[in-house]
Amino acid sequence: MRKWIALLTILPAIGALTVVNKVEPYVFGLPFIIFWSTLWLILTSACLIVCNAIIDRKEQNK
Repeated sequence: MRKWIALLTILPAIGALTVVNKVEPYVFGLPFIIFWSTLWLILTSACLIVCNAIIDRKEQNK
């Protein structure tokens, strides 16, 4: 599970280089590439918080 979540952190870089390297359209007043980067920054942080909670829960059960 942790490996899959860690692999998800690679997606923004691949996507930014290939798919979303555009200025238009604008999302929430931001160019799409900046919105994409900000979105993945938030999602990556959330995934890491979830991983940390899972690891802490497993350590407490030992």
